[in-house]
Amino acid sequence: MRIISGIAKGTKLYTLEGETTRPTLDRVKESIFNIIQNDVKDSVFLDLFSGSGAIGLEAASRGARKVILCDKSKSAINIIKKNIQKTHLEEKIVVYNNDFMEVLKNIADEKLDIIYLDPPYKTNYVQEAIEIILELDLIHNASKIIVETDDKKIAKEIKKQNIKIIDERKYGRAIILILTKT
Repeated sequence: MRIISGIAKGTKLYTLEGETTRPTLDRVKESIFNIIQNDVKDSVFLDLFSGSGAIGLEAASRGARKVILCDKSKSAINIIKKNIQKTHLEEKIVVYNNDFMEVLKNIADEKLDIIYLDPPYKTNYVQEAIEIILELDLIHNASKIIVETDDKKIAKEIKKQNIKIIDERKYGRAIILILTKT
């Protein structure tokens, strides 16, 4: 895993050992950032289930003004902190070692431009997170929520909420959904 573009381009990142996290493949990450490239500069970016922090650090490298990284795993937070130091992006990053619901409540005064949701598969965290994001009014009309999943049913569940899918792509078993307010 590495930073693909921006001021930290080429920096190799530390990853978590074991099977509890799945790093987003570089080709998937590159595709996501190609889709949102015009939205990243000067944005407030939330990577809610950060793992190694690679997605949020990519956003910071590409010019996001502020990046919020969240993971409840202490070992993930340790890797994130190492990766922040390695990329020299400390001034742009805020890290939370907490449950995603608590973090969303803690940042309720923020207006987020881009939210990346890649929770553990086989959970209902995507629906729960979107519900809280909408309830707390954390996004504006131009905000984008990016969901990475392997569950085709999540798209159907999302359509029941006050949000619309504006793009859907498949990369191997990974499904990427781009959402915005309705």
